[in-house]
Amino acid sequence: MKRHAALLGLSRDHHLALVIANRAKRASGEADGPSQGPASEIAGTFYREIEPHFQTEENGLLPALEKAGQSRLVTQTLAEHKMLRELAGLLEKGGIDMLHRFGELLDRHVRFEERELFPMTESVLTEEELDGIASKADGRSEI
Repeated sequence: MKRHAALLGLSRDHHLALVIANRAKRASGEADGPSQGPASEIAGTFYREIEPHFQTEENGLLPALEKAGQSRLVTQTLAEHKMLRELAGLLEKGGIDMLHRFGELLDRHVRFEERELFPMTESVLTEEELDGIASKADGRSEI
């Protein structure tokens, strides 16, 4: 799917997020049961790699969408970000039973953003607004 240049970096981030989601789902179903090693690793990767992506969306993309009247999409995105942060915190603290739930939610969240959030962004925001989002995204390190 062709993305507006302003959203390309955020869209590329989703590939890594899907890799993390799949790793979490696989680790949850390991024959001898999930272990803390993968859970801690996945939580660490989330904080290092996905959290900056969330921050970029929350500081640039979502306020612009809210201003454009897309409250439902903004509310859903923020709620999913919050839940993913909570699940990552549980993984970090030993909640290995949350691996599958974390992986499933991250997978659904990425697909929601790619199929609904980003297409709506491209259709309702002006070029100037999209350029503003791109400049905020450029200010963070790539994941």
